[in-house]
Amino acid sequence: MATSDPVYLRVVEDIRRQITDGTLPPGAPIPSRAQLTRKYQVGETAARHALRVLAGEGLIIGRVGSGHYVRQRPDLTPLHRWRFLDHPAPFAADLQSQGRRVTWDWHSEPVEAGPVVAKRLRLPESTMLTRTRYVYRGDGKPLQLATSYEPREFAPHSDDERRSVVARLYAHGIKITEIVESVHTRVPRPAESDALDLAAGVHVLHVERTHWAGDRPVETSDIVVPGDRFRVMYSMPV
Repeated sequence: MATSDPVYLRVVEDIRRQITDGTLPPGAPIPSRAQLTRKYQVGETAARHALRVLAGEGLIIGRVGSGHYVRQRPDLTPLHRWRFLDHPAPFAADLQSQGRRVTWDWHSEPVEAGPVVAKRLRLPESTMLTRTRYVYRGDGKPLQLATSYEPREFAPHSDDERRSVVARLYAHGIKITEIVESVHTRVPRPAESDALDLAAGVHVLHVERTHWAGDRPVETSDIVVPGDRFRVMYSMPV
Protein backbone atom coordinates (compact mmCIF):
# COMPACT_ATOMS: atom_id res chain seq x y z
CA MET A 1 0.00 0.00 0.00
CA ALA A 2 1.55 3.26 -1.13
CA THR A 3 2.22 5.94 1.47
CA SER A 4 4.49 8.92 1.85
CA ASP A 5 5.51 7.63 5.28
CA PRO A 6 6.65 3.97 4.87
CA VAL A 7 7.83 3.69 8.48
CA TYR A 8 4.24 2.73 9.32
CA LEU A 9 5.20 -0.80 8.21
CA ARG A 10 7.46 -1.17 11.23
CA VAL A 11 4.49 -0.46 13.50
CA VAL A 12 2.17 -2.79 11.59
CA GLU A 13 4.63 -5.69 11.58
CA ASP A 14 5.39 -5.43 15.30
CA ILE A 15 1.75 -5.24 16.40
CA ARG A 16 0.77 -7.99 13.95
CA ARG A 17 3.50 -10.20 15.45
CA GLN A 18 2.26 -9.52 18.99
CA ILE A 19 -1.30 -10.44 18.01
CA THR A 20 -0.18 -13.59 16.21
CA ASP A 21 2.03 -14.89 19.03
CA GLY A 22 -0.51 -14.03 21.73
CA THR A 23 1.41 -11.21 23.39
CA LEU A 24 -1.67 -9.13 22.62
CA PRO A 25 -4.62 -11.52 23.21
CA PRO A 26 -8.17 -11.00 21.91
CA GLY A 27 -9.74 -7.98 23.58
CA ALA A 28 -6.42 -6.40 24.54
CA PRO A 29 -6.20 -2.64 23.97
CA ILE A 30 -3.95 -1.33 21.21
CA PRO A 31 -1.79 1.74 22.03
CA SER A 32 -3.32 5.03 20.97
CA ARG A 33 -1.85 7.09 18.12
CA ALA A 34 -0.01 9.27 20.62
CA GLN A 35 1.41 6.20 22.38
CA LEU A 36 2.47 4.67 19.03
CA THR A 37 4.32 7.84 18.01
CA ARG A 38 6.31 7.78 21.25
CA LYS A 39 6.96 4.03 21.36
CA TYR A 40 8.03 3.62 17.72
CA GLN A 41 9.40 7.14 17.16
CA VAL A 42 7.14 7.72 14.15
CA GLY A 43 4.92 10.58 13.10
CA GLU A 44 1.19 10.99 13.61
CA THR A 45 0.50 10.08 9.98
CA ALA A 46 2.40 6.79 10.24
CA ALA A 47 0.63 5.85 13.48
CA ARG A 48 -2.79 6.60 12.00
CA HIS A 49 -1.98 4.64 8.85
CA ALA A 50 -0.73 1.63 10.84
CA LEU A 51 -3.99 1.44 12.78
CA ARG A 52 -5.96 1.70 9.53
CA VAL A 53 -4.00 -1.17 7.97
CA LEU A 54 -4.39 -3.42 11.03
CA ALA A 55 -8.13 -2.75 11.08
CA GLY A 56 -8.32 -3.48 7.35
CA GLU A 57 -6.65 -6.84 7.94
CA GLY A 58 -9.30 -7.67 10.52
CA LEU A 59 -6.76 -7.88 13.35
CA ILE A 60 -8.09 -4.98 15.41
CA ILE A 61 -11.42 -3.25 15.79
CA GLY A 62 -12.10 0.37 16.67
CA ARG A 63 -14.65 1.49 19.23
CA VAL A 64 -15.86 5.07 19.12
CA GLY A 65 -14.54 7.03 22.08
CA SER A 66 -12.61 4.04 23.42
CA GLY A 67 -9.78 3.23 20.99
CA HIS A 68 -8.70 0.05 19.23
CA TYR A 69 -8.71 -3.52 20.54
CA VAL A 70 -7.48 -6.90 19.31
CA ARG A 71 -10.39 -8.51 17.52
CA GLN A 72 -11.97 -11.59 19.02
CA ARG A 73 -11.31 -14.77 17.03
CA PRO A 74 -14.39 -17.00 17.30
CA ASP A 75 -14.13 -20.76 16.88
CA LEU A 76 -15.03 -21.74 13.33
CA THR A 77 -18.36 -23.54 13.03
CA PRO A 78 -18.25 -26.53 10.66
CA LEU A 79 -20.67 -26.47 7.72
CA HIS A 80 -21.32 -29.99 6.44
CA ARG A 81 -22.19 -29.51 2.78
CA TRP A 82 -23.53 -33.02 2.09
CA ARG A 83 -25.83 -33.47 5.07
CA PHE A 84 -29.57 -32.80 5.14
CA LEU A 85 -29.92 -32.59 1.34
CA ASP A 86 -33.58 -33.60 1.72
CA HIS A 87 -34.28 -30.60 3.98
CA PRO A 88 -35.74 -27.38 2.48
CA ALA A 89 -32.98 -25.45 4.29
CA PRO A 90 -29.87 -27.69 4.65
CA PHE A 91 -27.82 -24.87 6.22
CA ALA A 92 -30.42 -24.37 8.95
CA ALA A 93 -30.80 -28.11 9.54
CA ASP A 94 -27.03 -28.51 9.88
CA LEU A 95 -26.71 -25.74 12.48
CA GLN A 96 -29.82 -26.88 14.32
CA SER A 97 -28.23 -30.33 14.67
CA GLN A 98 -25.34 -28.55 16.40
CA GLY A 99 -27.68 -26.91 18.90
CA ARG A 100 -28.13 -23.54 17.18
CA ARG A 101 -31.48 -21.79 16.81
CA VAL A 102 -31.79 -20.78 13.16
CA THR A 103 -34.45 -18.74 11.38
CA TRP A 104 -34.62 -17.52 7.81
CA ASP A 105 -36.48 -15.15 5.54
CA TRP A 106 -36.91 -15.50 1.78
CA HIS A 107 -38.27 -13.48 -1.12
CA SER A 108 -38.86 -14.64 -4.70
CA GLU A 109 -39.20 -12.58 -7.87
CA PRO A 110 -39.01 -13.09 -11.65
CA VAL A 111 -35.76 -11.95 -13.33
CA GLU A 112 -33.95 -12.40 -16.63
CA ALA A 113 -31.15 -14.92 -16.47
CA GLY A 114 -28.44 -12.49 -17.63
CA PRO A 115 -25.03 -13.58 -18.94
CA VAL A 116 -23.56 -15.22 -15.80
CA VAL A 117 -26.56 -17.26 -14.66
CA ALA A 118 -27.54 -18.10 -18.24
CA LYS A 119 -24.12 -19.67 -18.77
CA ARG A 120 -24.43 -21.71 -15.58
CA LEU A 121 -27.93 -22.96 -16.51
CA ARG A 122 -27.17 -23.25 -20.24
CA LEU A 123 -30.06 -21.00 -21.18
CA PRO A 124 -30.51 -17.89 -23.35
CA GLU A 125 -29.75 -14.70 -21.45
CA SER A 126 -33.32 -13.42 -21.88
CA THR A 127 -34.86 -16.51 -20.23
CA MET A 128 -37.12 -15.57 -17.32
CA LEU A 129 -36.20 -17.32 -14.07
CA THR A 130 -37.32 -17.23 -10.47
CA ARG A 131 -34.71 -15.66 -8.19
CA THR A 132 -35.09 -16.36 -4.49
CA ARG A 133 -33.00 -14.52 -1.90
CA TYR A 134 -32.54 -16.00 1.58
CA VAL A 135 -31.16 -14.52 4.80
CA TYR A 136 -30.36 -17.02 7.57
CA ARG A 137 -29.92 -15.96 11.19
CA GLY A 138 -28.68 -17.74 14.27
CA ASP A 139 -30.02 -16.40 17.56
CA GLY A 140 -31.03 -13.28 15.63
CA LYS A 141 -27.59 -12.67 14.09
CA PRO A 142 -27.08 -12.92 10.30
CA LEU A 143 -25.11 -16.03 9.31
CA GLN A 144 -25.65 -16.73 5.61
CA LEU A 145 -26.93 -15.15 2.42
CA ALA A 146 -28.12 -17.34 -0.45
CA THR A 147 -29.53 -16.52 -3.89
CA SER A 148 -31.13 -19.27 -5.95
CA TYR A 149 -32.06 -19.26 -9.65
CA GLU A 150 -34.32 -21.81 -11.29
CA PRO A 151 -36.80 -22.10 -14.18
CA ARG A 152 -40.11 -20.52 -13.24
CA GLU A 153 -42.14 -23.69 -13.72
CA PHE A 154 -40.15 -25.45 -10.96
CA ALA A 155 -39.99 -22.66 -8.38
CA PRO A 156 -42.08 -22.85 -5.18
CA HIS A 157 -44.76 -20.22 -4.76
CA SER A 158 -45.72 -20.77 -1.13
CA ASP A 159 -44.30 -22.09 2.13
CA ASP A 160 -46.19 -25.35 1.58
CA GLU A 161 -44.26 -25.90 -1.67
CA ARG A 162 -40.89 -25.02 -0.17
CA ARG A 163 -39.35 -28.46 -0.03
CA SER A 164 -35.78 -29.43 -0.83
CA VAL A 165 -34.70 -28.86 -4.43
CA VAL A 166 -34.24 -32.61 -4.86
CA ALA A 167 -37.77 -33.45 -3.61
CA ARG A 168 -39.45 -30.56 -5.40
CA LEU A 169 -37.97 -31.36 -8.81
CA TYR A 170 -38.66 -35.06 -8.34
CA ALA A 171 -42.35 -34.11 -8.02
CA HIS A 172 -42.00 -32.61 -11.53
CA GLY A 173 -40.54 -35.86 -12.83
CA ILE A 174 -36.94 -34.63 -12.72
CA LYS A 175 -34.34 -36.70 -10.88
CA ILE A 176 -31.30 -34.86 -9.55
CA THR A 177 -28.22 -36.91 -10.37
CA GLU A 178 -25.43 -34.62 -9.16
CA ILE A 179 -24.81 -31.50 -7.09
CA VAL A 180 -21.67 -29.58 -7.99
CA GLU A 181 -20.12 -26.95 -5.72
CA SER A 182 -17.12 -24.69 -6.12
CA VAL A 183 -15.81 -22.61 -3.22
CA HIS A 184 -13.66 -19.50 -3.21
CA THR A 185 -12.91 -16.66 -0.84
CA ARG A 186 -13.32 -13.03 -1.78
CA VAL A 187 -13.78 -9.50 -0.47
CA PRO A 188 -17.44 -8.93 0.44
CA ARG A 189 -19.56 -6.45 -1.47
CA PRO A 190 -20.77 -3.48 0.61
CA ALA A 191 -24.33 -4.83 0.74
CA GLU A 192 -23.03 -8.20 1.96
CA SER A 193 -20.91 -6.56 4.66
CA ASP A 194 -23.99 -4.73 5.91
CA ALA A 195 -26.30 -7.75 5.70
CA LEU A 196 -23.85 -10.05 7.51
CA ASP A 197 -22.59 -7.38 9.92
CA LEU A 198 -18.96 -8.06 8.95
CA ALA A 199 -16.00 -6.37 10.61
CA ALA A 200 -13.45 -4.61 8.41
CA GLY A 201 -10.97 -6.97 6.77
CA VAL A 202 -13.18 -10.08 6.96
CA HIS A 203 -13.55 -12.00 3.69
CA VAL A 204 -16.47 -14.22 2.79
CA LEU A 205 -16.68 -17.80 1.57
CA HIS A 206 -18.62 -17.97 -1.69
CA VAL A 207 -20.14 -21.34 -2.59
CA GLU A 208 -21.43 -21.68 -6.15
CA ARG A 209 -23.82 -24.64 -6.20
CA THR A 210 -25.63 -26.22 -9.17
CA HIS A 211 -28.14 -29.09 -9.23
CA TRP A 212 -27.89 -31.31 -12.31
CA ALA A 213 -30.38 -33.73 -13.83
CA GLY A 214 -28.19 -35.79 -16.12
CA ASP A 215 -26.48 -33.29 -18.40
CA ARG A 216 -28.99 -30.53 -17.65
CA PRO A 217 -28.41 -27.90 -14.94
CA VAL A 218 -31.80 -27.18 -13.33
CA GLU A 219 -30.96 -24.87 -10.41
CA THR A 220 -27.98 -22.77 -9.40
CA SER A 221 -27.24 -20.81 -6.24
CA ASP A 222 -24.72 -18.39 -4.77
CA ILE A 223 -24.19 -18.97 -1.06
CA VAL A 224 -22.20 -16.46 1.02
CA VAL A 225 -21.00 -16.99 4.61
CA PRO A 226 -18.56 -15.03 6.79
CA GLY A 227 -15.05 -16.41 6.43
CA ASP A 228 -14.24 -15.78 10.09
CA ARG A 229 -17.16 -17.81 11.45
CA PHE A 230 -17.35 -20.99 9.39
CA ARG A 231 -15.28 -23.72 7.79
CA VAL A 232 -16.74 -25.78 4.96
CA MET A 233 -16.70 -29.56 5.46
CA TYR A 234 -17.04 -32.15 2.69
CA SER A 235 -17.42 -35.91 2.98
CA MET A 236 -16.17 -37.97 0.04
CA PRO A 237 -17.26 -41.62 0.19
CA VAL A 238 -14.63 -44.02 -1.15
